[in-house]
Amino acid sequence: MSESPPTQRIGKVMMILAWAAGLFLAVQWFSGVEERKRNPNQSPESMMSGDAVEVRLLANRQGHYLLNGQINGQEVTFLLDTGASFVAIPASVAQRLQLPQGRRFQVNTANGTADSFATTIDQLHLGDIHLRDVNAGIVPGMGGNDILLGMSALQQLEFSQQGGELILRQYP
Repeated sequence: MSESPPTQRIGKVMMILAWAAGLFLAVQWFSGVEERKRNPNQSPESMMSGDAVEVRLLANRQGHYLLNGQINGQEVTFLLDTGASFVAIPASVAQRLQLPQGRRFQVNTANGTADSFATTIDQLHLGDIHLRDVNAGIVPGMGGNDILLGMSALQQLEFSQQGGELILRQYP
């Protein structure tokens, strides 16, 4: 058996690398598409409406309102939950954000009673809406990376739903 000339071997290697690069780019592109479907509010735009700062959010396919924001200057994803009394943070996210664990307390969840630890968020940003000193709970048994944005934050805002949009307003 004769060996392939060096140019054929190089050509095969280059073809394999090109296919691998193309496959990698396709996976990256499709994962971005899926994330935009899950969270259509990755860069929430803010506007002034009278004397209020207003952020408009689109619902995802499941009817949930997710948006990217910040806690103490670090990027996070929020899931708005008007049925939650406070902001609930998974323990792994709280650790990444270096939030201090305060007193232990019990919370009622859809899955029953769970332990939680009190904490305070110094700064919470939703687009140009800025909240300070927000009471929250670190929930060790909570899975995922999304933070439930409950009423301890939302009570500081006016919010209304119109069609598939949720409008958040902060007045000075």
